[in-house]
Amino acid sequence: MALLPNRDSAKAADRKAKTQAAQDEALLREVDDAVRTDQYRHVWTRYGIYIIGVVVLGLIAFAAVLFFSGQSEGNRESESETLVTALDQVEAGNLDQADEALAPLAEDGRGGGKTQAQMLRAGIALEQGRAKEAAELFSQVADDDDVPQSVRDLAELRAVVAGYDSMKPAEVIRRLTPLAQPDQPYYGSAGEILAMAYLEGGDKERAGKLFGEIAMDDDVPDTIRGRARQMASALGVDAVGDVDELIESLRGPAGAGGAPPMGAQPE
Repeated sequence: MALLPNRDSAKAADRKAKTQAAQDEALLREVDDAVRTDQYRHVWTRYGIYIIGVVVLGLIAFAAVLFFSGQSEGNRESESETLVTALDQVEAGNLDQADEALAPLAEDGRGGGKTQAQMLRAGIALEQGRAKEAAELFSQVADDDDVPQSVRDLAELRAVVAGYDSMKPAEVIRRLTPLAQPDQPYYGSAGEILAMAYLEGGDKERAGKLFGEIAMDDDVPDTIRGRARQMASALGVDAVGDVDELIESLRGPAGAGGAPPMGAQPE
């Protein structure tokens, strides 16, 4: 008679095999960990000092960034306080005190704070009748390559306005021609002064043409357009355009205090 297989013995053998496999896997893991540990120790022994140096340098650099950021923030706060104090003095009519407060920032400052201080000092000088000094301060901003172009253009325009009486027409024309272009932000103001320089230089034709162009440009403020229209007409240039549209614009919106419609009877 054949003997039946012992099921308990088979299960025991299976458990033994699994246990052995687990032990082998654990041994391999320990060996692998030992090898990696030895590799790390070898790397640390050779390069540990350099790794520490890199980490320390990184921390120093990070600390430096934080430090200089704090300094920059502190400087900005100090500059803001100076500018606010100066503006308060200007509003109070204390122009000399305002100018004195702005002087250090305008001379030794950096960035936007310095530019604002220079522009404010130039405005104060102009208000006090020191046109030459105002023109010089505006010109300093206009010649600074670190200042945004729009601010430089404004400073150049203000410099020419401040020094206009002491400048020859040719100099005004040279400096304002780049600004007196239809695609430029200060076209109306720069164009009006440029046209006056043409007129003073004896070139009535170019003056009248430019006045006419300014008067017909809808992007130019109405006050400048009105003056340009009058000057163009005086120089024989038709700058009225659509008469009906002009009358409506002069009349103002209905009910807003403008002139009554033509033909209307006063109450």
